[in-house]
Amino acid sequence: MENTVKIDSFLTLHYRLSFKDGADIANTFTDKPATVLIGAGQFAPGLENALMGMINGEHKTVTLSPEQGFGLRNPELVQKISLETLQQNSNPDEDYSVGDMVEFDAPHGGKYAGTLQSIDETGAWFDFNHPLAGKEMIFEVKIISIL
Repeated sequence: MENTVKIDSFLTLHYRLSFKDGADIANTFTDKPATVLIGAGQFAPGLENALMGMINGEHKTVTLSPEQGFGLRNPELVQKISLETLQQNSNPDEDYSVGDMVEFDAPHGGKYAGTLQSIDETGAWFDFNHPLAGKEMIFEVKIISIL
């Protein structure tokens, strides 16, 4: 039986993730290949799903809808944070600018990040959606080896 990509497969592969206009998000074809363990969270679930069933040497390109990629944008994930909360839960010495990705301390020791949309004397608006949420993408992949 041919070795195919499945959960717990250890892969060496080249991949390119790009926007529909061709602008690269990530591209290993111009450098050394990537090594990933499927099911370990190294790739978004939609990217892993596109790899399932592929065989050694296979090369394909798929278009991923927002739902297949990084999900739809959720307007409820755009939230206002008080300046006090911002200073308590992020780097208090940081001088933030619109567009900055800011990492916050979460309860129980975790971290989460949001993109600063605006800031004034009352607080800051952050978008906690994944930066690629709501985007259609092109995923090109070539399997080099499957273990």
